Amino acid sequence: MKFLMSALAIGLTALTAHAPVHAQSHAHAQASTWPDTPITLVVPFPPGGSTDQVARAISPILTEKFKQTFVVDNKAGATGTIGAAIVKRAAPDGHTFLVTSLGPLVITPHLIKGMQYDPMKDFDLITVAVQSPNILVVPTNSPHKSVADIIAYEKANPGKMTFASAGNGTSDHLTTELFWQQTGTSGSHIPYKGGAPAHLALMGSQVDASFQNINSVVGYIKGGKMRALAIASPTRSAVLPDVPTLSEAGIQNVDVTSWQAIVAPKGLSPAVRDKAHAAFVEALNDPKVKEQFTSIGFEMVTNTPAQFAEFQRKEYTRWKQVIETGKISIE
Repeated sequence: MKFLMSALAIGLTALTAHAPVHAQSHAHAQASTWPDTPITLVVPFPPGGSTDQVARAISPILTEKFKQTFVVDNKAGATGTIGAAIVKRAAPDGHTFLVTSLGPLVITPHLIKGMQYDPMKDFDLITVAVQSPNILVVPTNSPHKSVADIIAYEKANPGKMTFASAGNGTSDHLTTELFWQQTGTSGSHIPYKGGAPAHLALMGSQVDASFQNINSVVGYIKGGKMRALAIASPTRSAVLPDVPTLSEAGIQNVDVTSWQAIVAPKGLSPAVRDKAHAAFVEALNDPKVKEQFTSIGFEMVTNTPAQFAEFQRKEYTRWKQVIETGKISIE
């Protein structure tokens, strides 16, 4: 009996010792052949926006590098949550990724009930690709020449000043809400169906102000079609160095960037994740890609999965508080 028990113990020890080695070798085999079929980069928004631009900038570089097609697939709808849910349900084999803005990962979960995914649990994070500070803009014929002018007007006329956004729950909407909360003021939020109509309304003086992603309006500002008052960033932007930060204007804790990131379905092998991360970072740091984005006000981030996880946690908590404080709803 003792001999039998000893034999069983030895056998179990051998099995236990070899199991991780087998799993590890399988993961490395996966990574060595990745990507062995076409890769799909799901963008949860229509073509043409910042997120779509990121995916389309890196896909040809990755296709050339690996001699394997990287296809951009736009799956728009429900403020980005449809595309995110599609990726959540995809096989975690490194052949489907989500290229998304911050909305589906840290904002929309606080605004939509019954979502088909949990952004904090259902994805393996790859990297935050780029970020773009929001900037406070007014029409060129606006009487408001500074942040102090706006605050003074809002305090004298609570709820009257109109702020345009690209839609309910967007980063420009929530930056406005955060601005009101931090300055003890109030205004009227006017949501549009996308950035373009919000820009037209502002330039046509149909609204009084807006917090827009700097990359989307820098051309209008330089062309004299909008006036920039302050940037929601800790430092001034290299593309608009004369525009002060909100903190310089005396407004603290309203540093807001819109950002684009890459995630995968949960369960990616660490070896494939590491190889994919290296590939995406290399593509984003390609000189042509960097020039394309930094020339219009984007900042390259390309952080690690661990850094991304910490960043997501902070952003998720921050926007949850802003939404709850402002009693914001889009349903």
